[in-house]
Amino acid sequence: MSLDNFIPEIWSARLLSNLNKALVFGQPGVVNRDYEGEITAAGDTVRINNIGRITVRDYTKNTDIVTPDNLTDAQSLLLIDQQKYFNFQVDDIDKVQQKPKVMNEAMGEAAYALADQVDTYIAGLYTDADAANLSGSAGSPKTDLATAGKAYEYLVDLSVLLDQSNVPNTGRWCVIPPWFEGWLLKDNRFVSFGTVANVDILRNGMIGRAAGFDILKSNNVSNNATTWRIMAGSPISISMADQITETEAYRPEKRFGDAVKGLHVWGSKVIRTAALAVLYANKA
Repeated sequence: MSLDNFIPEIWSARLLSNLNKALVFGQPGVVNRDYEGEITAAGDTVRINNIGRITVRDYTKNTDIVTPDNLTDAQSLLLIDQQKYFNFQVDDIDKVQQKPKVMNEAMGEAAYALADQVDTYIAGLYTDADAANLSGSAGSPKTDLATAGKAYEYLVDLSVLLDQSNVPNTGRWCVIPPWFEGWLLKDNRFVSFGTVANVDILRNGMIGRAAGFDILKSNNVSNNATTWRIMAGSPISISMADQITETEAYRPEKRFGDAVKGLHVWGSKVIRTAALAVLYANKA
């Protein structure tokens, strides 16, 4: 094999690094990876235990307290049921004229393609948000986005919905489509804060802050070309676990070239439905 320097473990780590850089919906701070653990193959299951609420009672001096409550728990299953692979080759004739960095660039492209699949999947989890956390609906979306200030006001509405669900303020995010950003950029409440405060932003797709949210932009916001499902929430709302389980260099039997293939498995689930809110909005 001519790819003598190919080490699967190193390439796998590099691919995951590139993947994390490309993710918007799937990046840390939007989803959490608290339960990732060791994933070895599609079909693995991550078991998530949630402790029930604790009761707080009044205390009276010199009076016995009640028998301790028994803690209850509810278990959720995060199934690693998504599987995607890549498989590309560099022809020997082309390779003569190419520098070694071609494989790095190709792996970067593979990571971007995988990230696009992950983000699209997570964007589709909007259906799991609590019914009380919806602004508009599929049948009755918000249609007045062209009205000055409405885009910002709908972000405020999402923030209020999360407040009413007792969702922590820290780390709240909202992922919007590019056309929604266009309306925000026409609102001084967004522009006057964002232009100065966001010089050193490092999170993928982040364009500013508004209404208590880190605002991120993505073309993968779920839509049917008419109505967009704009998600907002907390890092505690969605869990994700993923792994590059296989990376292999080989010589295709019927080609003169070097090839690389890899398998990416993952799973994602809304584990706290009350910590997710959705705005149904039509593009103005």
